[in-house]
Amino acid sequence: MAHLPAVTAPAHQNLTSNGYPLDPAPHRLGRLAPVPEAERGDVAALRARFAREGYLYLPGFFRPGVVREFRRHYFTATAHTGLLRRGTDPGAGIAAPDTTGFDRAAFRTALFRDVVPGPEYEALCRRPELVAFYRWFLGAPEVHLHRRKIIRHALPGESGIGTATQAHYDLVYLREGTERVLSSWIPLGDCPLARGGLVYLERSHHRVRAQEEAGLLRRPASLTADLPSLAEEHDTRWLVTDYAAGDMVVHSPYLVHASLDNRDPDGVMRLSTDIRYQSAADPVDARWQNHWHLDDGL
Repeated sequence: MAHLPAVTAPAHQNLTSNGYPLDPAPHRLGRLAPVPEAERGDVAALRARFAREGYLYLPGFFRPGVVREFRRHYFTATAHTGLLRRGTDPGAGIAAPDTTGFDRAAFRTALFRDVVPGPEYEALCRRPELVAFYRWFLGAPEVHLHRRKIIRHALPGESGIGTATQAHYDLVYLREGTERVLSSWIPLGDCPLARGGLVYLERSHHRVRAQEEAGLLRRPASLTADLPSLAEEHDTRWLVTDYAAGDMVVHSPYLVHASLDNRDPDGVMRLSTDIRYQSAADPVDARWQNHWHLDDGL
């Protein structure tokens, strides 16, 4: 397998996911490759890149102010729950130094009653440039946005099993629709490595698709929390990068991905959303047509 140039994380970052350190195996780390400017307007080149790599990393897809405005909305709407450090700007998303004052029930109410079904979130996920991109890339006159849209923040300092997104691929959750469904992962604000962004297992979609087609890999949920071991098993690398406000990654439902732990030294929370688009003409997974809620079972 042809690899991208190796990347060694600075020692002070100590990259981990669910408590598992990634730094001791630098040969299992690579850099997520942005789509070159020369390809950004070439749909054939983008489709070829997507088929080969399983993702499109599109820096600056949105104007930074678009996502920063929504970041401010999210943390303003949930500030009364004790999530933020007192006296700080909600748009900064700086976490309270401890959880003693955090009202989890009030947060869930604000998230699932106000933010998730709110017009601000819907408008973000239906931005004209996003809809136009998917129509163009999919070659579809009409595209469908799945109503079940996930938005979450990651607290700095949390570590251990269950604190970060474990390794998985999206098709295990979307089996009742088309395999041509595509995911957009959007960091809502700057997300340097230390803040715990999404990471991708290099070209893993080829192996996963082959195993799926052979009926050998139909797992119901995550593959593992142990990212280093999974990279060894696949003989490949986890691809990482420093994301900026306005960036977007589009990835295949077969591509294995996970997230890093948030180890931001300034207490800044990572905020991100993942949403899914497909051609409106393809079969739609009916289970994804309701707003995300705490007990939806998916």
